[in-house]
Amino acid sequence: MKTILKTFVIILALGLFNQGFAQKRDLDNYRLPDKRGINVFEAPKDTVSTFDGLQVRIGGASTLQFQALDHSNSGGEPLVELESNFNLATANLDLDVVLADGVRMHLRTYLSSRHHPEPYVKGGYIQIDKLDFVKEGFMEDLMQYVTVKFGHMENNYGDAHFRRSDNAQAMYNPFIGNYLMDSFTTEVGGEIYYRRNGWIGMIGATNGKLNQSVVDVPTSPSVIAKVGFDKQLNQDLRTRLTASIYNSARSAKNFLYDGDRAGSRYYFVMEGPDASSAGNFRSGRVNPGFGTQVTAIMVNPFVKYKGFELFGLYENSSGEGFGPNPENRTYNHYAAETIYRFGATEDFYLGARYSYVNGEETSGDIEIDRIQLGAGWFMTKNILAKIEYVSQNYSGYPTGSILDDGNFDGISLEAVISF
Repeated sequence: MKTILKTFVIILALGLFNQGFAQKRDLDNYRLPDKRGINVFEAPKDTVSTFDGLQVRIGGASTLQFQALDHSNSGGEPLVELESNFNLATANLDLDVVLADGVRMHLRTYLSSRHHPEPYVKGGYIQIDKLDFVKEGFMEDLMQYVTVKFGHMENNYGDAHFRRSDNAQAMYNPFIGNYLMDSFTTEVGGEIYYRRNGWIGMIGATNGKLNQSVVDVPTSPSVIAKVGFDKQLNQDLRTRLTASIYNSARSAKNFLYDGDRAGSRYYFVMEGPDASSAGNFRSGRVNPGFGTQVTAIMVNPFVKYKGFELFGLYENSSGEGFGPNPENRTYNHYAAETIYRFGATEDFYLGARYSYVNGEETSGDIEIDRIQLGAGWFMTKNILAKIEYVSQNYSGYPTGSILDDGNFDGISLEAVISF
């Protein structure tokens, strides 16, 4: 209780302090955290500067879900009994600071999450879109196309992470749950972007560690790259197609598919009677369990025509297993979703997503598929109400295991505030 009270007082003090500076909410080269940030992938590259000195933007998000899910399996292992009720409310605190013309810092703190009810820092980075801090006009012909980011940050592998819920920041996700194989990690590194006439190129490298330490553990840098095309072809039609790669030749443990420390939206599904919210925070996800080596490739098409959106995902991942199952394995991940947004300002939407994963385990090949049907209403640009039906099935798991012939399904509701 003391921690929550302290956090509240700090936020209130920062908010009152910031009001004295007549905070400007819309920053340059910035993905807005409200409805206007939907279908924005990389932060935009602005051509006009509005810099007028040091500027601090305080923002955040809060979400709450009501879950009514049931689960079952073959009966070999008992499952925890579920009831229809509310989940723990989650909250984020964002600080975005314009330090100089074309230079911005971002820091996100999870005030409350499924994995950690107490506040902790997710990560942050500095983004450079101009080099005027070196000398006015320095390399301006090149920097109108180049962006540099570095820090302990969310790495830009694939496009799916731009449409997922990041703890309380669930405004960009038209559904309540994230993808089956949730490729998301935060590592210390840097990324360089080149964007021109719709073409996108990015190359990055990290130290390959989610948990930072100076203890000598043999690791190699992880390499990330992306190439693609994204353009508004006319008033009604936008197309985007990207291909990404993430390669970790040697790490202490790879976190590409279990790097989200906030937790899954499907609380306690397919978990045993002794499960805890923090200890079993990845419920319903598929984690290939890669160890020191992994190579992952993702391809993402996106099309928006008037109110219709289509987003696709193909992912192939292979590498060495972790712990007692070190054998090499390969996983394939497929997902397709369609969204129809309607109303005078597209304040309402309907959507469907199908996901499928197959992979190699020591016990044999496994398969998981999920259907999500959702709808949403933007009450304002900062408030979103969602409803989702989900059904997920497991096959190929060992006889008598907790996932043998497993299934969970039901309805969830979610309220999102983001500003």
